[in-house]
Amino acid sequence: MKKEFMLRILNVSDSFDKILDEKKPEFLKSCETYIGKLKQEGKLLAAQPLVREGVIISFDNGAWNEKTFKESMEVQVGYYHILAEDMNEAIAIAKENPEFAYSPTARIEVRPLKTKEVTTDFVYPTKA
Repeated sequence: MKKEFMLRILNVSDSFDKILDEKKPEFLKSCETYIGKLKQEGKLLAAQPLVREGVIISFDNGAWNEKTFKESMEVQVGYYHILAEDMNEAIAIAKENPEFAYSPTARIEVRPLKTKEVTTDFVYPTKA
């Protein structure tokens, strides 16, 4: 039975700006091809890029803190919610991601998703 994994795409917030203008359409097309391949193989549940602007909030000592992303700061720039037999297959899928071919600062965090709490039998929702 296939398991669910999250591929968190991490990069510096201005990494897309550093791709040469003539290479940006090529990069986006390669992402579309990668997504299409995963869909065709029945391995993709969802995928979306994130806007590279935002705010990080935290709560410390009774006070809210907000800070904006810095250009050189590593941020999550997208995700892929996939199905794979095991961690090895999920890693192999992540290694095919085109982000690596266009950005030397790209990293992908590969993590299994917890779909159910063992102690309470609570099943996490997959749709809103």
